[in-house]
Amino acid sequence: MKVGLFFFYSGMKNVSLGSYVPDGAAKYCQELYRIHRFDFLLSRPRRTRLGDFTVKPGLVPRITVNINLNPYGFLITYLHEVAHCVVHYKYKGRSRKRVAPHGAEWKHEFRELLLPVMHESIFPKDILVHLLRYAQNPAASTGGDQKLFNALRKYDEQELTSGKVCLFQLDEGSNFVFQNRTFTRGTLRRTRVLCTDKASQRLYTIPAHALVEAC
Repeated sequence: MKVGLFFFYSGMKNVSLGSYVPDGAAKYCQELYRIHRFDFLLSRPRRTRLGDFTVKPGLVPRITVNINLNPYGFLITYLHEVAHCVVHYKYKGRSRKRVAPHGAEWKHEFRELLLPVMHESIFPKDILVHLLRYAQNPAASTGGDQKLFNALRKYDEQELTSGKVCLFQLDEGSNFVFQNRTFTRGTLRRTRVLCTDKASQRLYTIPAHALVEAC
Protein backbone atom coordinates (compact mmCIF):
# COMPACT_ATOMS: atom_id res chain seq x y z
CA MET A 1 0.00 0.00 0.00
CA LYS A 2 1.31 3.45 -0.90
CA VAL A 3 2.19 5.63 2.05
CA GLY A 4 2.15 9.43 1.73
CA LEU A 5 4.59 11.82 3.37
CA PHE A 6 3.01 14.83 5.05
CA PHE A 7 4.89 18.10 4.68
CA PHE A 8 4.73 21.65 3.35
CA TYR A 9 7.19 24.50 2.96
CA SER A 10 7.23 28.23 2.68
CA GLY A 11 10.28 30.35 3.37
CA MET A 12 11.58 33.89 3.64
CA LYS A 13 15.10 35.28 3.77
CA ASN A 14 16.86 35.64 7.09
CA VAL A 15 18.59 38.87 8.11
CA SER A 16 20.21 38.22 11.51
CA LEU A 17 20.83 34.93 13.29
CA GLY A 18 21.43 36.82 16.49
CA SER A 19 17.72 37.58 16.72
CA TYR A 20 16.81 33.89 16.99
CA VAL A 21 19.48 32.11 19.05
CA PRO A 22 20.68 32.68 22.65
CA ASP A 23 22.94 35.73 22.94
CA GLY A 24 26.05 33.74 23.72
CA ALA A 25 25.69 31.61 20.58
CA ALA A 26 25.06 34.33 17.99
CA LYS A 27 28.70 34.94 17.05
CA TYR A 28 29.36 31.19 16.77
CA CYS A 29 26.36 30.70 14.47
CA GLN A 30 27.40 33.59 12.25
CA GLU A 31 30.91 32.14 11.99
CA LEU A 32 29.55 28.76 10.90
CA TYR A 33 27.52 30.55 8.24
CA ARG A 34 30.67 32.26 6.99
CA ILE A 35 32.84 29.13 7.01
CA HIS A 36 30.50 26.56 5.50
CA ARG A 37 28.97 28.52 2.61
CA PHE A 38 25.21 27.99 2.51
CA ASP A 39 22.10 30.05 1.95
CA PHE A 40 20.03 30.48 5.09
CA LEU A 41 16.27 30.97 5.10
CA LEU A 42 13.71 31.43 7.80
CA SER A 43 10.58 29.39 7.26
CA ARG A 44 7.09 30.04 8.50
CA PRO A 45 6.02 27.40 11.05
CA ARG A 46 5.86 23.89 9.61
CA ARG A 47 4.10 21.16 11.53
CA THR A 48 6.15 18.33 10.10
CA ARG A 49 9.71 19.62 10.36
CA LEU A 50 11.75 22.07 12.38
CA GLY A 51 14.35 22.70 9.69
CA ASP A 52 15.88 21.15 6.58
CA PHE A 53 18.97 20.99 4.39
CA THR A 54 18.75 20.78 0.60
CA VAL A 55 21.24 20.77 -2.26
CA LYS A 56 20.46 21.45 -5.92
CA PRO A 57 22.92 21.05 -8.81
CA GLY A 58 24.86 24.24 -9.51
CA LEU A 59 23.65 26.02 -6.36
CA VAL A 60 25.06 26.40 -2.87
CA PRO A 61 23.34 24.29 -0.18
CA ARG A 62 20.30 25.78 1.52
CA ILE A 63 19.34 25.55 5.18
CA THR A 64 15.94 26.51 6.58
CA VAL A 65 14.78 26.76 10.19
CA ASN A 66 11.25 27.48 11.42
CA ILE A 67 10.91 31.08 12.58
CA ASN A 68 8.66 30.23 15.55
CA LEU A 69 11.15 28.07 17.48
CA ASN A 70 12.32 29.28 20.87
CA PRO A 71 16.03 30.29 20.94
CA TYR A 72 17.22 26.96 22.34
CA GLY A 73 15.27 24.85 19.86
CA PHE A 74 16.33 27.18 17.05
CA LEU A 75 20.01 26.78 17.94
CA ILE A 76 19.86 22.99 18.10
CA THR A 77 17.96 22.80 14.82
CA TYR A 78 20.36 25.21 13.13
CA LEU A 79 23.38 23.14 14.19
CA HIS A 80 21.59 19.95 13.13
CA GLU A 81 21.26 21.32 9.60
CA VAL A 82 24.77 22.80 9.50
CA ALA A 83 26.05 19.30 10.33
CA HIS A 84 24.37 18.08 7.13
CA CYS A 85 26.18 20.84 5.24
CA VAL A 86 29.54 19.88 6.74
CA VAL A 87 29.01 16.24 5.76
CA HIS A 88 27.99 17.29 2.25
CA TYR A 89 31.19 19.23 1.63
CA LYS A 90 33.45 16.73 3.39
CA TYR A 91 32.27 13.63 1.55
CA LYS A 92 31.09 15.05 -1.77
CA GLY A 93 32.82 13.10 -4.53
CA ARG A 94 35.30 11.51 -2.13
CA SER A 95 33.62 8.18 -1.50
CA ARG A 96 31.64 5.74 -3.56
CA LYS A 97 29.86 4.66 -0.42
CA ARG A 98 26.54 6.41 0.13
CA VAL A 99 26.55 8.53 3.28
CA ALA A 100 23.31 8.05 5.23
CA PRO A 101 21.47 11.32 6.05
CA HIS A 102 21.65 10.71 9.80
CA GLY A 103 24.41 8.12 9.84
CA ALA A 104 27.71 7.99 11.72
CA GLU A 105 29.23 10.86 9.73
CA TRP A 106 26.37 13.23 10.53
CA LYS A 107 26.26 12.17 14.19
CA HIS A 108 29.97 12.93 14.54
CA GLU A 109 29.72 16.37 12.92
CA PHE A 110 26.60 17.28 14.91
CA ARG A 111 28.33 16.36 18.18
CA GLU A 112 31.34 18.47 17.21
CA LEU A 113 29.13 21.47 16.42
CA LEU A 114 27.21 21.12 19.69
CA LEU A 115 30.32 20.96 21.92
CA PRO A 116 31.08 24.72 21.96
CA VAL A 117 27.56 25.60 23.12
CA MET A 118 26.76 22.82 25.58
CA HIS A 119 27.22 24.79 28.78
CA GLU A 120 25.06 26.79 31.18
CA SER A 121 25.88 30.17 29.69
CA ILE A 122 23.90 29.08 26.61
CA PHE A 123 21.28 26.54 27.76
CA PRO A 124 19.18 26.37 30.95
CA LYS A 125 20.09 23.45 33.22
CA ASP A 126 16.83 21.59 32.54
CA ILE A 127 17.61 21.51 28.81
CA LEU A 128 21.37 21.02 29.12
CA VAL A 129 21.15 17.81 31.12
CA HIS A 130 19.10 16.15 28.39
CA LEU A 131 21.08 17.74 25.55
CA LEU A 132 24.35 16.34 26.91
CA ARG A 133 22.86 12.84 26.91
CA TYR A 134 21.23 13.29 23.49
CA ALA A 135 24.52 14.49 21.96
CA GLN A 136 26.19 11.17 22.75
CA ASN A 137 24.10 9.52 20.04
CA PRO A 138 21.89 12.17 18.39
CA ALA A 139 18.67 11.04 16.74
CA ALA A 140 17.35 12.34 13.43
CA SER A 141 15.02 14.68 15.32
CA THR A 142 14.84 16.07 18.86
CA GLY A 143 11.23 14.88 18.70
CA GLY A 144 12.62 11.36 18.89
CA ASP A 145 14.02 12.12 22.35
CA GLN A 146 10.98 12.72 24.51
CA LYS A 147 12.84 14.13 27.53
CA LEU A 148 14.78 16.67 25.47
CA PHE A 149 11.71 17.57 23.42
CA ASN A 150 9.63 18.18 26.55
CA ALA A 151 12.40 20.27 28.13
CA LEU A 152 12.61 22.46 25.02
CA ARG A 153 8.85 22.81 24.81
CA LYS A 154 8.71 24.43 28.26
CA TYR A 155 10.26 27.51 26.69
CA ASP A 156 7.85 27.69 23.79
CA GLU A 157 4.93 29.80 25.01
CA GLN A 158 2.97 29.51 21.76
CA GLU A 159 2.90 25.73 21.89
CA LEU A 160 2.10 25.63 25.59
CA THR A 161 -1.01 27.74 25.09
CA SER A 162 -2.18 26.03 21.89
CA GLY A 163 -4.17 23.30 23.66
CA LYS A 164 -2.56 20.68 21.40
CA VAL A 165 -0.46 17.62 22.20
CA CYS A 166 2.44 15.89 20.51
CA LEU A 167 1.41 12.97 18.31
CA PHE A 168 3.69 10.54 20.15
CA GLN A 169 1.76 11.25 23.37
CA LEU A 170 -1.45 9.71 21.96
CA ASP A 171 -2.22 6.00 22.27
CA GLU A 172 -2.36 3.83 19.17
CA GLY A 173 -5.88 3.84 17.75
CA SER A 174 -6.59 7.38 18.98
CA ASN A 175 -8.19 9.86 16.58
CA PHE A 176 -6.77 13.33 16.10
CA VAL A 177 -7.00 16.37 13.82
CA PHE A 178 -3.94 17.51 11.87
CA GLN A 179 -4.01 20.18 9.17
CA ASN A 180 -7.83 20.14 9.27
CA ARG A 181 -8.01 16.41 8.55
CA THR A 182 -8.90 13.59 10.93
CA PHE A 183 -6.47 10.69 11.37
CA THR A 184 -6.13 7.54 13.43
CA ARG A 185 -2.76 7.08 15.14
CA GLY A 186 -0.87 3.94 14.19
CA THR A 187 2.55 2.56 15.04
CA LEU A 188 5.71 4.57 15.71
CA ARG A 189 8.43 4.22 13.06
CA ARG A 190 11.50 5.73 14.70
CA THR A 191 10.72 9.48 14.44
CA ARG A 192 7.46 9.28 12.45
CA VAL A 193 4.08 7.70 13.14
CA LEU A 194 2.09 5.71 10.59
CA CYS A 195 -1.42 7.17 10.53
CA THR A 196 -4.63 6.57 8.60
CA ASP A 197 -6.65 9.38 7.04
CA LYS A 198 -10.21 8.69 8.24
CA ALA A 199 -11.82 10.08 5.09
CA SER A 200 -9.69 8.42 2.39
CA GLN A 201 -8.24 5.50 4.39
CA ARG A 202 -4.83 6.38 2.92
CA LEU A 203 -1.73 5.92 5.07
CA TYR A 204 0.58 8.81 5.93
CA THR A 205 3.71 9.11 8.05
CA ILE A 206 3.58 12.15 10.32
CA PRO A 207 6.46 13.31 12.57
CA ALA A 208 6.12 12.05 16.13
CA HIS A 209 6.66 15.59 17.47
CA ALA A 210 3.88 17.13 15.32
CA LEU A 211 1.32 19.07 17.37
CA VAL A 212 -2.17 17.66 16.91
CA GLU A 213 -5.64 18.13 18.38
CA ALA A 214 -6.93 15.01 20.11
CA CYS A 215 -10.53 14.08 19.30
